[in-house]
Amino acid sequence: MEPAPALDAPESSTRTVRPETVEAPQPPIAWRAYARLAKLDIYDYYLSIPLLAAMLVPAGWAVPGRTAGVLLLTLLGQVGIVAALVTFDDVTGFRDGSDAANYGPDAPARRLARKPLVAGTLTEPQAIRFGWLAVGACAVFWAGAVALAPARPAWAVAGVVVWTVLGFQYTWWLKLSYHGMQELFMAALGWFFVLPFYGLLTGRAEGFIVVQTLLFGLGPLLFGVYSNINDIPGDRAVNRPTVAVVASPRVNALFIAAVSALEAGLIVGSVATGLAPWWFLVAMAPVIVLRIRQYVQGIVRGEVLRARRLGIHVSRLAAALLIAVNLVHGVLA
Repeated sequence: MEPAPALDAPESSTRTVRPETVEAPQPPIAWRAYARLAKLDIYDYYLSIPLLAAMLVPAGWAVPGRTAGVLLLTLLGQVGIVAALVTFDDVTGFRDGSDAANYGPDAPARRLARKPLVAGTLTEPQAIRFGWLAVGACAVFWAGAVALAPARPAWAVAGVVVWTVLGFQYTWWLKLSYHGMQELFMAALGWFFVLPFYGLLTGRAEGFIVVQTLLFGLGPLLFGVYSNINDIPGDRAVNRPTVAVVASPRVNALFIAAVSALEAGLIVGSVATGLAPWWFLVAMAPVIVLRIRQYVQGIVRGEVLRARRLGIHVSRLAAALLIAVNLVHGVLA
């Protein structure tokens, strides 16, 4: 399209005037940038809430209204602490340049939008403020859960307090993942999301509940260890000593095999010792089979990202099966 003539030009003039280039105003920060910063689409750890609800079915919901309130406050606190964790992790990755390397144009498979600091949709001060607000929100919601809980055994309250303090320090302050605790942290996040809050709701922690808690935490770990293989160059560059970084490929393979065997051992052992009903092994058998397939895919064939993707699906399947087991157990009890 030809540009329109200037308003003050004579009709006979053929001279045209190009419109001035005006810089468009920057759009306001959208809530989507903060949602991406908080990684709200990653819900694996939040499956602890339906699992907790199902765990209560065999014994019955003694105080339904208070129980539902505690579960809601627990979930809101979980969202807060995870948002803080991943926000501070993004700040650390932005500062040391690892996110720019992993999510830059040299890695087109990565979705740049998932890193608002690298994409420029949020600034570092904005992210840090959001992280601390998320920590504060978690503390408020979990304090409310403790206050409303039908039972408050000291060990359960202590677990809530400990994770409120440590839950955001994956790569911030203490930087636990930079001191050889990355793998433990990934599993512990799931453990602390289940057992202390079950204690608040029931005042106890039976053996079968402990087994399920351990299985739930191992799920995210068993896709994270495959991701760590892919992330060896980046983790080594920022001195993050994961097992994949500090160990030889053979030793790391043995470590992954040991964690996979631990998961299977918990399932088989709980049945053998009578902590779980006999049919628990039948119900969880698909998880054991898929873990073998995952190991072959990731370690034997070297397809670590496909093994990671499979691990995410297996983790979610395991959580769904645990929920179903508790519901069936409640009907049979």
